[in-house]
Amino acid sequence: MKSIDFTLRLTPEQLLPFYRGEAKSVIARLDDGRTLQFPLTAIRRFVTPEGIHGRFRITFDEHQKLVGVDRI
Repeated sequence: MKSIDFTLRLTPEQLLPFYRGEAKSVIARLDDGRTLQFPLTAIRRFVTPEGIHGRFRITFDEHQKLVGVDRI
């Protein structure tokens, strides 16, 4: 399985479009400058009243299907 590490900082205000149904995915900039788009549902469990802040690892299977996201 392939994994990619990234840092994510989203304020509560930045998360509002997701809760309004206006957006369904997150775009994160990786350490090397590339971008990664994935569904917000993959990181919903990390949402706090302060938003989402931290370092994460996203894992994909051999077919590039999302397996999961963990805080690291």
